[in-house]
Amino acid sequence: MALWNKNLWCVLSKVAHNVPAACAAPCNRLIHSSPPAFIQAEVSKPEGRTTCTLIPGDGVGPELVHSVQEVFKAAGVPVDFEPFFFSEVNPTLSATLDQVTNSITKNGICLKGVLASPDYSNVGELQTLNMKLRRTLDLYANVVHVKSLPGVKSRHQNIDTIIIREMTEGEYSALEHESVKGVVECLKIVTRAKSERIAKFAFDYATKNGRKKVTAVHKANIMKLGDGLFLKSCRDIAKLYPKIEFEAMIVDNCTMQMVSSPHQFDVMVLPNLYGNILDNLACGLVGGAGVVGGASYSAECVVFEPGARHTFAQAVGKNVANPTAMLLCAAKMLNHVNLRFYGDMLRGSIDKVLKGGKVRTKDLGGQATTQEFTYAIINNLR
Repeated sequence: MALWNKNLWCVLSKVAHNVPAACAAPCNRLIHSSPPAFIQAEVSKPEGRTTCTLIPGDGVGPELVHSVQEVFKAAGVPVDFEPFFFSEVNPTLSATLDQVTNSITKNGICLKGVLASPDYSNVGELQTLNMKLRRTLDLYANVVHVKSLPGVKSRHQNIDTIIIREMTEGEYSALEHESVKGVVECLKIVTRAKSERIAKFAFDYATKNGRKKVTAVHKANIMKLGDGLFLKSCRDIAKLYPKIEFEAMIVDNCTMQMVSSPHQFDVMVLPNLYGNILDNLACGLVGGAGVVGGASYSAECVVFEPGARHTFAQAVGKNVANPTAMLLCAAKMLNHVNLRFYGDMLRGSIDKVLKGGKVRTKDLGGQATTQEFTYAIINNLR
């Protein structure tokens, strides 16, 4: 048994309960004991409750969010949701952008379904609600962890890639106009500041998570100034991280390499449009839109949302949508707010159900309903 000074034990106890170390009462004797187990428990299961902004989204989003709420209730997760119906396909019922952004800014976290984007070609509005939300909150870094799941069959196994996408500029700048009838000019905006910011985010992410390589994806051979600036920014930042391998790859070659040999990629950093395309392509490699979670980061808050942006509107009310992606988002959120005990429990249950293979939704080759899959997750919580 280790010899522990009870003075130190008392100090650690106070720290674990958020009491200043100076307030710890001195103890005058030595005791033989192991490290107190409650110290780690306090880190994993902090006291109090956490408030999270909730945006169900469009399509099957509300059904998937309901699955998360049912699982949280069964697991006793100490999270309270602050819900907002936020949509541009039903604008009369929607909360305002200010209401939603104020809530996310206050809470620091948000669980969000996919928002549908209506056709604005005859309206004149170029920015979608998603774009407005990202720019207002400065959600500049979208991170999608594309990882093979146990029991989900796909052409490639053991995929484990991080795709980091810049989300505030590029082709999605909403700067378009018809200069003369039949001729539309669309501006692609690339800035050094934002290119360096997303590159640094990618290298910091790789360093923190023990990753070995960062791949910058570009089309600088054709767009020599725009993508050239993005590539140069990535190269400049790479020099600050000598322990992380850096490579650059043209986007069309990257898509071919992704489907033929995805294991070569570790962390990928991409401009807005390329990131959007590669996110969806990579999700297809591990089972589809229903099994990959993601998150969008600003300096002040995080929005957890599915990795592939599909509302699956044709399945609304049919009880057939796969809630795995939203549940994975919820698990990531719990880990982010230091509720790792519950996050690991949820992730473990997802893995166990998928590996068992007895309960699968139709997109994974089974016949289980959304509700049945949710109940299976609840029954396997440990």
